[in-house]
Amino acid sequence: MSKEDRPKSANIRKKPKKQLMVFSGRSHPGLAQEVAALIGTELVPTSAYNFANGEIYVRYEESVRGSDAFVIQSHSAPLNEAIMEHLIMIDALKRASAKRITVVMPFYGYARQDKKHRGREPISARLMADLFKTAGADRLIAVDLHTDQVQGFFDGPVDHLMAQPVLSDYVSEKYGHEDLAVVSPDAGRIKVAEQWSKRLGGVPLAFIHKTRDINQPNQAVANRVVGDVKGRVCVLVDDMIDTAGTITKAADAIMADGAKDVIIAATHAILSPPAVERLRDCAAREVIVTNTLPIDPENEFEGLTVLSIAPLISAAIKEVFEDGSVTSLFGGRA
Repeated sequence: MSKEDRPKSANIRKKPKKQLMVFSGRSHPGLAQEVAALIGTELVPTSAYNFANGEIYVRYEESVRGSDAFVIQSHSAPLNEAIMEHLIMIDALKRASAKRITVVMPFYGYARQDKKHRGREPISARLMADLFKTAGADRLIAVDLHTDQVQGFFDGPVDHLMAQPVLSDYVSEKYGHEDLAVVSPDAGRIKVAEQWSKRLGGVPLAFIHKTRDINQPNQAVANRVVGDVKGRVCVLVDDMIDTAGTITKAADAIMADGAKDVIIAATHAILSPPAVERLRDCAAREVIVTNTLPIDPENEFEGLTVLSIAPLISAAIKEVFEDGSVTSLFGGRA
């Protein structure tokens, strides 16, 4: 059969049209709405509710077939419910023929359980990655994972975003005229403190030597400050604040060592009780966090500053959708 004799339908070459769609779970809709607005779209209408026995139901109110889907859900308390809802949302997208599913988790639940400290323990961060892959996720976007190695747990592309530029730009603008020092709450995060030091113009580094009882979670003893902090405004940096025991003891130790002032900067404000009381009563002048997790009004206090992570997440989503470079958002360092 010649080309002229073939039916017209055989000559059709339809160019696929890319369609970006943003979805949100119920844990942190405010952040998802801000991200969608910055992208220039709206959240896809979604029905989600719990049955009487606690089972979660999700249904999307419009077609998602062939879409490039970005599913935003922060794993906030109740954490296990937020994770399960996230997984169900992904499964619904897979069964509705979404072309590509990108999981956006501003806070990755169970990220602290990234290795075995003793025998017969799980590596729950790896289990999380396996669950999302099995549910149908093609790609992950996360902000400030507890350790970089968690990226390797997911069998697919992982975009590891860093909130450090957001936090350090704020610190530089507000406290850049002071004699600063960057302090890591333990020796394990000294590499992150070095990056902070570079962004703040090469200020001195210090770290807290501490001990932790592996049998008692959320408890640590700040033993001493290693490095010179006398007369300086110290920026105490960490990835998360849970019960605030570690960070507030470190702040008190820094002040006891002769520091002029302490500023706490962290990405994830989990703020489990009694974190608010500890932060309010500690030696820190200001506590700077991002909104990767929702912060209840009753957990807000004088001296708490919440910066938006939405511009960073929206920029990353645009780069992924347009097949651009997420690394370019961090000067080639991500």
